[in-house]
Amino acid sequence: MNITPVFDQPATEHPFAPYVRILGKGKSGSRSFDRQEAATAFSMILANEVEPLQLGAFLMLLRVKEETGEELAGFVDACRLHMKQPGTGLTADLDWSSYAGKKHQHPWYVLSLLLLAGAGYRVFVHGSDGHTAGRLYTAQAMTQLGLPVAADWQQVSVQLDEQCLSYLPLRAFCPRLHELIQLRPLLGLRSPVNTLTRMLNPLSAPASLQSVFHPAYAALHQEADRLLGQPRALVLKGDSGEIEVKPQADTRLQLLRENRSEEILLPRTLNGKVAPVDAPDTAPLVTLWRGEQHDAYGLNAVLATTAAALLVLQPEWELPECEEQSRLLWADRDPGRLN
Repeated sequence: MNITPVFDQPATEHPFAPYVRILGKGKSGSRSFDRQEAATAFSMILANEVEPLQLGAFLMLLRVKEETGEELAGFVDACRLHMKQPGTGLTADLDWSSYAGKKHQHPWYVLSLLLLAGAGYRVFVHGSDGHTAGRLYTAQAMTQLGLPVAADWQQVSVQLDEQCLSYLPLRAFCPRLHELIQLRPLLGLRSPVNTLTRMLNPLSAPASLQSVFHPAYAALHQEADRLLGQPRALVLKGDSGEIEVKPQADTRLQLLRENRSEEILLPRTLNGKVAPVDAPDTAPLVTLWRGEQHDAYGLNAVLATTAAALLVLQPEWELPECEEQSRLLWADRDPGRLN
């Protein structure tokens, strides 16, 4: 005998329901969140106080509406509150977000990290991996090259003090946020989580680098950075979504310095199309770094990416000075740093 389950009507509305309703009331009834509403809603998500159905609806409604700078700032507020806090006195000069992974080219930007760290800048890298198949992520690349990958904030502190470079995976300091990024294969789309992670800047570094997939997102990042009080930030459309200048294309650098926005055009240094590699790998980075094999694409990508980073690390420098310093850092590099 089949018995039809009886649906139990909830006695009261779920506390998260109003936030879904704000987004989903249609063209005339829906609206964006203010910063506090965004922070409260995302705090509930990070605290596991929402149902899976609500979470999916929330993320996709935001995706369709498109998030605002104020919403992103509120989401970041919530993440900074809920993440595992770094130790007192732990600082970095540059925050480098790395959440995309490389698909079409080798991860040349890792050599930029080495140049900057070799110059004495404390570079903190954070990111995630595994959410998109067929990509080489920063954690994998740095591990293969024997570069510092940390398991917690204590290791980050030691690595920054000793090597001026450290990578910490998102899952180590905000595991719930890491889980949300891993929803992409289930949802079939990127969500606002993929955007806000790039703005986390967990160590409150005065300089920040972020990459976007689409140029239109650059203004959104700048608005959120301004609301968050970020002193200096640079946003660019990098290769595969990573912070890596594509030398075969003109690159627009969206710069925020002391609440002033400006756009700087970084001209291409290679003409013509560049074929994608069969699979991104770290071995070509080693041979280029050691001077054993020349790679025009790789070298130009490293130099341009390093120059872009110097724009926010040295706000008194203009682009020509940054490009010259980038070349000097390359000439003075330690070839034995990569074994």
